[in-house]
Amino acid sequence: MRKRSAKTSAYHEQVAALNGILGEMCDLAGTAMDRATRALLQADLPVAEQVITDHDRMTEMSAKAEKQAFALLAQQAPQPGDLRATVTGFQIVADVDRMGALALHVAKVARRRHPNKTLPEEVDGYFAEMGRLAVKLAHSAREVLESQDPQDALRLEEDDDAMDDLHRHLFSVLMDREWKHGVAAAVDVTLLGRYYERFADHAVLIGRRVVFQTTGMTPQQLIETT
Repeated sequence: MRKRSAKTSAYHEQVAALNGILGEMCDLAGTAMDRATRALLQADLPVAEQVITDHDRMTEMSAKAEKQAFALLAQQAPQPGDLRATVTGFQIVADVDRMGALALHVAKVARRRHPNKTLPEEVDGYFAEMGRLAVKLAHSAREVLESQDPQDALRLEEDDDAMDDLHRHLFSVLMDREWKHGVAAAVDVTLLGRYYERFADHAVLIGRRVVFQTTGMTPQQLIETT
């Protein structure tokens, strides 16, 4: 019994270590998106280049997290809860990795348009707020990974709803007859809006996976039982 208890304790420590790596990756993604947004709004080439260069750190952390997840998977006779933690760990690695890639895409658009400013002035406010929400969601995802609190995980959906509203309003600007910035600018705005929306979606997915990891239920099932 003591041997099994010690094994379980060691397993949980490894899961906590994995979640710590994933939380650090969330912070890296949030920082990258914050800087990418600044580069986008201010046509700041050095900041855009910094995001692109720093992405190597995210790649390293992703490989480290995958290695940790494989180590968990190699454990003998894992319990159902252990398997949930391992499987969701792999999924969260992919989610956070994608968040970093989306911030990278934003920075690359800013670099490609330099020295010109990428965005027409009338959509600057939308992207400033979308950037703020994206960073908030990344940090909230890290906090949820650390706390493993399913109720906090559910609350990530609220900021995602705000992001979706901004994304919809952005399209109303693009479809307005007063739009006078041409097709190229419209394509940039459309792609960039999608990058921010998907960044938020992956943060919410992390929250949903934490709910499953800790309770064995989907978010909807958890809501129905509370």
